[in-house]
Amino acid sequence: MRQLLSAVAYCHDKFDVCHRDLKPENLLLEENSIESNIKVIDFGASKYCKANVHMKEKFGTPFYIAPEVIKKDYSKKCDVWSCGVILFVMLSGYPPFYGRTNEEIMS
Repeated sequence: MRQLLSAVAYCHDKFDVCHRDLKPENLLLEENSIESNIKVIDFGASKYCKANVHMKEKFGTPFYIAPEVIKKDYSKKCDVWSCGVILFVMLSGYPPFYGRTNEEIMS
């Protein structure tokens, strides 16, 4: 989790990039070992975003999307929400929201 949050902070602070689709499927291990580093991949939904600028497009995977993204008024902080959901899934083994459809999950 420390590595993921460090990568997100680096993207936000150094490059003004918001990933917008953080999820376990977009995290890879550098090698097959317990000390392996993670790599964040799939920046296809990412966007340059300066501080205090809000985005309006809805992007992301329903289980990991921040409420602000659903409302279409969000900042780079939406990536931090996604990190929290990833941590929840890692600790519990299941997502924090239930629904049979994407709409039910997001509601």
